[in-house]
Amino acid sequence: MQLSLATWRDVEQYLVTSRGIIIPVGATEQHGPNGLIGTDHLDAEFIAKGVGDKIGAMVAPTLAYGMSQHHLGFAGSVTLRPSTMIAMVADIVRSLARHGFERFFFINGHAGNIGTMTAAFDEIYASLSLQPNGHPSPIRCRMLMWSDEKRASSIAEELYPGVNGAHATAAEVSLSQFYHPETVKPVEMSPEVAPPFAPFYDCVDFRTRYPDGRIGSAPSRSRPEHGERLFAAAVEDMVEAYQAFMA
Repeated sequence: MQLSLATWRDVEQYLVTSRGIIIPVGATEQHGPNGLIGTDHLDAEFIAKGVGDKIGAMVAPTLAYGMSQHHLGFAGSVTLRPSTMIAMVADIVRSLARHGFERFFFINGHAGNIGTMTAAFDEIYASLSLQPNGHPSPIRCRMLMWSDEKRASSIAEELYPGVNGAHATAAEVSLSQFYHPETVKPVEMSPEVAPPFAPFYDCVDFRTRYPDGRIGSAPSRSRPEHGERLFAAAVEDMVEAYQAFMA
């Protein structure tokens, strides 16, 4: 069930039997020569909807913007300040908690969000802990990268051994190609495998190190049929993790 396609009565009925909600979160940023700017949030959304459809979980609207300041050297990239994202996530959780939601499961498509999202959870817990005469709160937040769990990561390594990379990965591009096959177009890349990860700082530094936006990846190998396999595996991973979280 998608929150944006439900009525308030639907939500009240859902809350009779479940207090959990899945929130996809990603970014709007460059993903190399053949990766969509929406890759991170599109992939997270696709997996979240797959989980919701499979087990009847509520899925919130996708948080499409993230912490992407280091990609601003590439046209079309958009970032939130960490403080903005922390406030946004905290407000969303508090709003939904007011109606009775207690378990917030974030499916993340952008590694650059991890530090900021963790800080957002800490802000939520701190606001609860600092209440005078506070009572135990049922609110719990968890975040997982869709690509990091055992099934999806195993398939990515099988398909792209040693060259999946760290950004504009072959796996994430394949998943977005399966979600939106109408966007697929061949693009030549040289070298085929981008330079490996090294520490970077602001957006100028990032583009200097990685001129075409890739880090250690070979997304010219991406295929929609690979994305189909990754989708099935990642949905299974996230269903397992969500059900454990709810238990």
